Order: sequence, then structure tokens, then C-alpha cells
Amino acid sequence: MSVLPIYTYGQQVLKKKARPVRAVDDHLRRFADDMFETMYNSHGIGLAANQVGALDRVIVVDISDMEEMQNLPDGVPGKTPLVLLNPEVVSEQDSWIMEEGCLSIPEIREEVERAETIRVRYRDIDFAQRELDAYGLLGRVLLHEIDHLNGILFIDRHNIVKRKLLRGRLNKIRRGEVEVMYPVVAEEPQLKL
Repeated sequence: MSVLPIYTYGQQVLKKKARPVRAVDDHLRRFADDMFETMYNSHGIGLAANQVGALDRVIVVDISDMEEMQNLPDGVPGKTPLVLLNPEVVSEQDSWIMEEGCLSIPEIREEVERAETIRVRYRDIDFAQRELDAYGLLGRVLLHEIDHLNGILFIDRHNIVKRKLLRGRLNKIRRGEVEVMYPVVAEEPQLKL
């Protein structure tokens, strides 16, 4: 398995919509393994293919170490790592606000309103059709990562005033002026002629 560099704010791949996966092969299985390795190395709980430079509709999620999962019985969604291919939200209920962060937008955490309970249709790593009912943190992580596949960042869910307040910090991320413990791809500095 390999640790892949994470693309940070300002990279065009983060604003593009990912393409559906048509089949599973050894390359895709290795890619999913690399995504997990990258996510674990970065101390994340979810990762979308866009974040590592690929425009395939693939996300990986692992919230099994989170405190809210510790006392739940085995078999509960979120107790084991998940690979979701071509995920789509088919229903949403209620809403709640929680602070979010993102490996592609390091050092910024902001509150985001999202659905509290969702149903997601997806294909698993064997390309079998599945549906998953998720709530709480698992639902939030799935919605965050599905947004990535649609070219939406969590800061895009803020109003224009909030985004203006974040502009200076976002520009630093764009220029690679952040300290993280994982490899990143930031905007190339422009040569002055």
C-alpha cells in the first residue's frame, strides 16, 4: 500500500465532479487500499478520490475508533471500514449542526448544517449494489465525502460573508503555507517575469 499526496484547497481536481466507476479490477482494489493507507496516515476518518487527484466516484470511511462507536454492537454501520463506489444519497431526514474539518483544507474547522439521518445507495468493493442507513457522525462523514465527489467543499456550504472571512487562511492553504504531517499537493508558485 502507498500513501498518496492529498490535494489541498485551490487545486482544480477538488472542484470537479467525479466519474462513475464502471467495474472493479485489481487496480481499483489497490487504489482503495492506498486511499485507506493515506487516510490513516493523515489521521482522517473519510477520504474521497478527488482528494488524492483521481476523478472516480470512490470514498473510504472508517469511524470505528471514534468514541461514539466504542459501545455499539458489531454489525452496526460504521463499526468496520467502508469502501463506497458511486455513492448517492437517496433520502435525508432532519438536520443538525456540527463542526467539520477536511484533510484538503487543513487548519480550518467550521460548523456545517447537514442531514442527521440518510440513506445511501452505492456499490461495494465487489461491485454489489447496497444501501446503507446512516445517522450521526457516519451520516455526516458520508455526506462530506459525497460532496467531494460532486466538487463541493464544506466551506462551499457557508454564506458569502463567512467565506470572505476565511479568505486569508484559504489563500495560505492554496499557497502551501500550512504545516501538516502528511504529503500534500498545493498550488504551484507563479514565476514573476
